[in-house]
Amino acid sequence: MSAIERVSVVGAGAMGSQIALVCALAGLPTKLYDVNDAAIEKATTSLQAWLERSVRKGRLTTAERDAAWARLQFDQDLASAVADADLVIEAVVEKLEVKRSLLEELGRLTVPEALLSSNTSSFVPSRLADATGRPAQFANLHFFNPALVMACVEVVRGPETADATVAAMMDFTKRIGKSPVLLEKEIPGFIANRILNAVRDEAIYLLENGYASVSSIDTACRTALGYPMGPFELMDLTGIDIGYYTKLGRFAETGDPTDKPSATVTALVERGDLGRKTGRGFYAYDGEGKKIEEAT
Repeated sequence: MSAIERVSVVGAGAMGSQIALVCALAGLPTKLYDVNDAAIEKATTSLQAWLERSVRKGRLTTAERDAAWARLQFDQDLASAVADADLVIEAVVEKLEVKRSLLEELGRLTVPEALLSSNTSSFVPSRLADATGRPAQFANLHFFNPALVMACVEVVRGPETADATVAAMMDFTKRIGKSPVLLEKEIPGFIANRILNAVRDEAIYLLENGYASVSSIDTACRTALGYPMGPFELMDLTGIDIGYYTKLGRFAETGDPTDKPSATVTALVERGDLGRKTGRGFYAYDGEGKKIEEAT
């Protein structure tokens, strides 16, 4: 299988847009697709702001910034966005039926030799791969938030993923400056989130049963365990709805009631308090995203 030279990312949300810029910064011509005007506009603004901050801090030269931006194209037509891609990374909402429908379309629109992948944190490859019509050329590429900063990418092979597909995706991940970890056998939650979810579940248990407050639990994790941020701070950063949908996806796979979202998380999602992006979650935030106080 030839090397991956052209990348398309489908979904211009926080994760998709950052994954696209990671690829462009690594020298790869990259197309970022979204049908939503507002999503494209928001992605453009946030990515340009990140590039400007990087130049100001000396992490990028102006020439590197300009070259990366020139390699990144925005597209609102799916067929043209993926027509010449060697690799397509799906980064849309964490809903199985949405992902499967999109992957089926990608299987029709891409060239036969293209590799297809999903950035899902919820669904194992065997729940997605058959929709593409080319399961041997499919694996998950799970980036972590924020993708421009986090080094780890989980490469998750499914039962039908070809060795050549795995090799190409591992090489690609290294080429874009990330540190790939390979799951030889699929399991819901993969590696990092299975460990992280165990910590989150215990934090929620301590909170809901009145043992400690949100801020006390976060402080203990930071000052006793050396975590860069506590589990509630992290949920606010990544989006409480992301964890909510991840839990729903896990429950759909296992049928285990303990895998359902907690009452606390469900209440926050139903209120629309999703963390930093809405200004309120487990904590309240000001207009610049700075934490003000504990909100629950």
